[in-house]
Amino acid sequence: MSLDDLTAGMRERVARNGAIMGKTVIFDFGDDGAVRIDGKADPAVVDNVNGEADCRVKVSMGDFMEIAAGKQNAQMAFMMGKLKVEGDMGIAMQLGKILG
Repeated sequence: MSLDDLTAGMRERVARNGAIMGKTVIFDFGDDGAVRIDGKADPAVVDNVNGEADCRVKVSMGDFMEIAAGKQNAQMAFMMGKLKVEGDMGIAMQLGKILG
């Protein structure tokens, strides 16, 4: 799956499930790029801008896709060091509603 496909899928999930209001989250896939969810905008914006964020989730694209598909547990990935969170951990705890 490409970054464009992943971004389009994230747009659909945010449109369906909502965003974290008033917060910006970046899923940082390293060299593969990033997906930003800007919940400060109305409606929320999902794009590939890799700038400032209230919460930054660093994860490989492969691990992210497994987590989003329910094949890998996000908490286990975090404990194993496959997923790292910078910034507001409270926001990271709410991401399940976006990914769900």
